[in-house]
Amino acid sequence: MSSQNTSINVTHFIIGGFDTLSRPIAVGVVILITYLLAVLANMANIMFIIADKRLHKPMYLLICNLAVVDIMYTSSCSPTMIGVLLAGVNTISYMACLIQMCVFHLGTAMESFVLAVMALDRFIAIIYPFQYHSYLTNTRVLVLTFIVWFVNCFFMCYMPATAVPLPHCSSRLRYTFCDFAAVIRTTCVNPEKHFNDAAIIAFFILFFTFVFICLSYCGILLFVKLSSNNEKKKMGSTLVSHLICAIVHYCPAFVRIIFTRFGVVLTLEERQGLLIGAVLGPCLVNPFVYFLRTKEIKQKLFKIFKKNTASKNRI
Repeated sequence: MSSQNTSINVTHFIIGGFDTLSRPIAVGVVILITYLLAVLANMANIMFIIADKRLHKPMYLLICNLAVVDIMYTSSCSPTMIGVLLAGVNTISYMACLIQMCVFHLGTAMESFVLAVMALDRFIAIIYPFQYHSYLTNTRVLVLTFIVWFVNCFFMCYMPATAVPLPHCSSRLRYTFCDFAAVIRTTCVNPEKHFNDAAIIAFFILFFTFVFICLSYCGILLFVKLSSNNEKKKMGSTLVSHLICAIVHYCPAFVRIIFTRFGVVLTLEERQGLLIGAVLGPCLVNPFVYFLRTKEIKQKLFKIFKKNTASKNRI
């Protein structure tokens, strides 16, 4: 049957990924609380860094950029899922769906690239501590950040350029929000070719950044072996924060890849659960990791609490 005979004019999509969920309210409340905590924590990180001129350094600019990416990433899909689960709003306009798809995948790619740039920052800080501030100036970090955003936006142009011209045979999304797979499955064409093309881009982004991070850590480990025990502890403490963030980001992605590679069949609910965890997990963990493990930010937070406590005692 030709696509011309079966295609329909889609102005809105119906989100059907939660239709079989037994406790939508409970899941919605969990997503809402996680989303609010993630946004507030990341905004606090950004405000601390902007407000304190002593934190206007390359590492903190990268932390600030990671917080911006986390807010964008989780905000690309969380409000839609919350609306479906708690308010029963299970429709989204065609244009809003395309925007959500682009922003979501941009966030996915940016998360990987930002972690790779932060690994480079730690590599230079540990291997070349005396030349660090001459190698990585604020200006160079901002330029590098702009390049990363530009490259990823260029990659993401593939998705709307592919999806928009295709005729649609359905307006019902099988998934919990608009991502590339969900939109392509509503079209009248065989999705395999488009999935393969998207998989090549995703493979390049995921594995290129992961290999880059691994090589950075290998170089650091080789250098650490030649250092004293005291220096090893200092280096280890500077790497733990980044390592936790990298594990939380890459683990869900690799779990999905391994399951697919070994033919493990996941239900739609299990697949969606992994995807939602892959979005909310890093965006919630990242700001708290840098809150608790970055000395300057932690000291700034404690000073604020001390001031509030002192003012209350005076009253």
